[in-house]
Amino acid sequence: MMDTKTDAEVVHEIGRRLRAYRLLGNLGIVAVAARAGLNRNTVLRAEAGANPRIETVVRILRALGRLDAVEAFLPAAPVSPLQLLASGGKPRQRARRRARG
Repeated sequence: MMDTKTDAEVVHEIGRRLRAYRLLGNLGIVAVAARAGLNRNTVLRAEAGANPRIETVVRILRALGRLDAVEAFLPAAPVSPLQLLASGGKPRQRARRRARG
């Protein structure tokens, strides 16, 4: 279960999964780096879970043909019809402070 892991453990797991998909596609580090427009060491660090930038992960996913994983990872937030009606059809732009109680 991911919610019991530390942030570092989750990042490490993402790196492990990137490496697994690269190997599943029988692709070397240099090939993925070239496709992603990244340095070889950047891909190695991402696979090692060395806290890659989101853009790096997106580039690697695109190079692996797995950009669809972003949708599964973080699907679009649902929009409440009642909130839309109350806001005149405009989605919320910010959170509201909770009332003290």
